[in-house]
Parts: sequence; C-alpha cells; structure tokens
Amino acid sequence: MSYTSMTKITQCDYERFLRSHRKVNVGGVEVRLHGRQKVTQYSPPEDYELERGTVWSFPDRGGWATHTGDYRGNWSPYIPHNLILKFTKKGDMVLDPMVGGGTTLIECRLLGRRGIGVDINQDAIMITRDRLNFTLPNGNHIDPEIETFVGDARNLNEIGDETIDLIATHPPYAKIISYTRGNISGDLSSLPIPKYLEEIHRVAEECIRVLKQNGHCTILVGDTRRGRHYIPLAVRVLLQFFDVGFTLKEHIIKRQWGMKSTRERWRGKKYDFYLITHESLFIFRKPSRIEDLSKLKFSQKWWTVPTTF
Repeated sequence: MSYTSMTKITQCDYERFLRSHRKVNVGGVEVRLHGRQKVTQYSPPEDYELERGTVWSFPDRGGWATHTGDYRGNWSPYIPHNLILKFTKKGDMVLDPMVGGGTTLIECRLLGRRGIGVDINQDAIMITRDRLNFTLPNGNHIDPEIETFVGDARNLNEIGDETIDLIATHPPYAKIISYTRGNISGDLSSLPIPKYLEEIHRVAEECIRVLKQNGHCTILVGDTRRGRHYIPLAVRVLLQFFDVGFTLKEHIIKRQWGMKSTRERWRGKKYDFYLITHESLFIFRKPSRIEDLSKLKFSQKWWTVPTTF
C-alpha cells in the first residue's frame, strides 16, 4: 500500500478555508469553526495536582483554553497535559501523528513546547488550527512553533529520524467511530481489525524512527466487544509497538466518563457482560543503542508468537 505524503497546512491556508467554511463534519458530527477565540482560562483548575498513580480518572474532562468535547472520541486534555509535563521540557518537540481535534497541540502551545500535528483528514487539521487560534497571556512565554500537516501516520516523510522528544496520540479504534465514513483512502478508522493491526504496526515503525533515543511514545487505546464477547484490542496494539523495538515504561488505566454510547449496540439495562469503561494508556520508551536491556527483557518483546490475527 502507498501512503499519503505530508502536506503542510499553514495559518494562511486555514484562514482561506475559514472564509468559506464555518463548520465541518467529522464522524457524522458537525463541528463549528470559531475563528479567533478569547481565552479566559489557560490551565487546569488551581487545585488540580498532576497524576502520580497508574489509574487516571477525569470526570469533568477539562475545558480550559479552547478544549471542548464536540470532536468525537478526542481525549481529555488532562492526558497530554500530564504527559508533556512529565516527559518533556520547554522547547522540546512533541508529535501527535493522529491529531484529530488538536488537543495535544493546544497543550503544547500552552506549555511552551514545539509541536507537530498530522491527520489524514484535512477537516480535522482545520479544526486543530481553529482551536490553536487564540492569544496567549502577556509575558507567558515565547509562542512555540506549531506545525500541522495533512498526512498519514504511516508515512511521516517530512519528519527526520530521531528528531522528536515525545509522541502523544489517541488513534481510532478499528471501525468504532468512522471519522471519514470511508471517503478517505487509508483511514484507519474504517479498517477491519486484522488490517487495522497490520497498519498500526506501520505506525509504530514510523514512531520509533522519528523518536529520539530514550524518548517516549504514548498511545491511548480502548478495547471493544463483538458478539457479546470481549476483544482485547489494546493488547494487540501493544504487541505491534513491542514488535518494532519499544520498551514499555508505564501502563495507565484511564477511566471513561460520560460515554454517549457503548462499543456494541444493545438494549435494556441488564446484560450478561460488563460495560467497557476504561482505556489503556501505554507509555513506551525508545531504548538507546548502547544500553544493556537484559534487566528489562520482560518489558519488551521476548516471545515468538504471532502479533497479528
């Protein structure tokens, strides 16, 4: 399969788009484009403390700056907020190769990190640029460079080897939400599970290529259910990242709140199974080429069983 090359979308491109588009449709949901926005809150509530454990739960989701939940399936801003502060310093480069509604890049801008966002859907990139279109408070910090591209996470051709400090992304989950309704070739959200995992393997290859040694790659993935039985999709995705050479640093369980629908359609209030109310946040590390990994062998690939269906 050939993968789309990256095409840069600038602020000027977005402004031209905005003149004729005040809303876009992503995943069957209309998302409004606001233009320049006034922001009154630039960070989580003052009483919020960064996460310290391996179970994260954000009942209020987070709504500071231009963060909003109207983009289907986007992750809580508390997640990239924590990851960026934990694994980077100001001026570092953060990549979200499936940027969606731009949550990761908003946090990059607020926290003084450079950022690159890539998405196969141009409308998603326009939403991202729209949500980056706000003024920082005076004296906050130098506005970091933020770049956006229409492109494919499997072909990050405009990004050099070992140039990224942190990857933070939340990919689609194999036909759970079809973001482009099959109208864009190669859209991961439209693929059946076996093909999805094959292509996620290619995403993992690109992630480890562009990430610096000792850099971290973080990915939030959920499971699904079909035929009233559980499909451990997150575990299968984990294996793809193990297969290309990543080491697992952390496994966070993220509690889900306010779900509009479940991942399998059913009726009634009693079921012979449990509702899926969590996702897995895997935090991988790219080992350096000279380190001794013998003590970490059980945190990386050590088996020979197939990693795909």
